[in-house]
Amino acid sequence: MLFALMAPALWNGFPLIFADTGGYLDRPILGTLSIGRSALYGLFLYTGVPFSFWPNAVLQSALMVWLIVLTMRAHGLGGRPWLALGIVVMLTICTSLPWFTGQLMPDVLFTAAVLALYLLSFRNERLARWERFILAAVIVFAIPSHMAAAGMCVAVIAMLWLLSPFKLLALPKPRLWFAAGSVAAGVALCPISNFAITGSFVFTPGGSSFLFGRLIEDGIIARYLSERCPDASLRLCDFKATLPDDADDWLWDGNSPFRKLGAWKGFRSEERAITRATLERYPLMHAATAVVAAVRQFFTFQTEVGVEDNAPTVNMFGDHFPQLFAQFTRARQQAEPFDVAPLNYLHVPVAGLSVAGLGVALLFRCRLKIAPEAAAFCLVILLALATNAAICGVFSHPVDRYQSRLVLLAPLAMALLIAQRRRADQAVSRPPAI
Repeated sequence: MLFALMAPALWNGFPLIFADTGGYLDRPILGTLSIGRSALYGLFLYTGVPFSFWPNAVLQSALMVWLIVLTMRAHGLGGRPWLALGIVVMLTICTSLPWFTGQLMPDVLFTAAVLALYLLSFRNERLARWERFILAAVIVFAIPSHMAAAGMCVAVIAMLWLLSPFKLLALPKPRLWFAAGSVAAGVALCPISNFAITGSFVFTPGGSSFLFGRLIEDGIIARYLSERCPDASLRLCDFKATLPDDADDWLWDGNSPFRKLGAWKGFRSEERAITRATLERYPLMHAATAVVAAVRQFFTFQTEVGVEDNAPTVNMFGDHFPQLFAQFTRARQQAEPFDVAPLNYLHVPVAGLSVAGLGVALLFRCRLKIAPEAAAFCLVILLALATNAAICGVFSHPVDRYQSRLVLLAPLAMALLIAQRRRADQAVSRPPAI
């Protein structure tokens, strides 16, 4: 199972990277904060430098293997190694999972956190004490590794608490106190870890900047500037004619107005003032574009791997890790850029059908004889997908990677439902013992 999840990284010849990987690694090296880059996850990556980052990829893959096996056991499917292998191989072929486990990015921790939340909330009694604490540690580490994970975990716990009184759902009563405590500890660790690594007791910055980028993309900022400019109090008026129409261009292009105005530090006060002003002027436009962004994000989940836009990470490796640079540049991702787009002929329909299957399983759980804990698993995954889509779509902008790191849980849930049904059918058809 571990070999299967490591297959893309092994084939690549080096753990997979993304354009953002260098930004994470810079945090412990420079001792500074940066927009959307967790210092804690950067420190985790930095520990793997002496071994070319292979321990990081192995740990991420091993964590997912353990979580999948533990989830199977919690559903009465433990002690079946060939079934576990089959499910992991299916996820390796049919989903983006191995492209995340072998990548030097915190995306796989979103998946891990959802599984940990489910197990602590609904299968607590089937876990050993040490397993509970490791699951809690997964949540506590995942949250400061990416602020969107913090929002998702808080939202899932809140939704489970709100939905638990509804008897119509016929779900097991969740035990939320330990899971909620783990989430709270993870949120508290955000500023604590930043202080320990960078000396700044703050949450990872950039939330307002990502939102502003989405407002740029949706045309709200252009409308505001057309009504207000010229205005000496708005430095952004000087860039009205050259305003990008894409959030990524606004945030990451070195020549964008955002960069010229001082990025997240220099532009923060004006950025927030403009955002508040547009909320007051165009509340309906804000609401409409936010709903559209959330819905788009929910259905945007193609598998993607950065192969052409990784210059920030490549340059960072050259500057800070010259001892690894030759090995790093020989990897397929750098030396022979490949395209994973053909995988989506399989990944997208598998994910789409599986998400639809989650809804069917919940709506017809009695007719389909779906166990309450299995229905709860489907619900938790749907809640995670919905809240992640709302957080990432509204406060950033729709990107395939944001949803593909979670949608892979839907095929896992379908595989467990099928395995449980087969086990139940075999129990019914088995002749009675004499």
